[in-house]
Amino acid sequence: MAADISERIREVAEARGVPESEVFEQAFERGLDVLWEDVVLSKYLDDELSRDAAIERVGLAKIERAERERDLVEQDVDWGLNA
Repeated sequence: MAADISERIREVAEARGVPESEVFEQAFERGLDVLWEDVVLSKYLDDELSRDAAIERVGLAKIERAERERDLVEQDVDWGLNA
């Protein structure tokens, strides 16, 4: 797996004409952003964070999407319990 990551970093660096360290830094930041957003959304959906605070941190579009997804899951569960 480490070899795959190194190969990917090398290939992206070559394609963009940037150092491998820059590619690694960008990949780390993107990954961290996704993990951080997951934490914010989880806290919001678990009522540990207000809607306004969550919107401030990740934006309205992501909050609305999380709410729609939660509502769909709840509808599926209700359907399954009443089928």
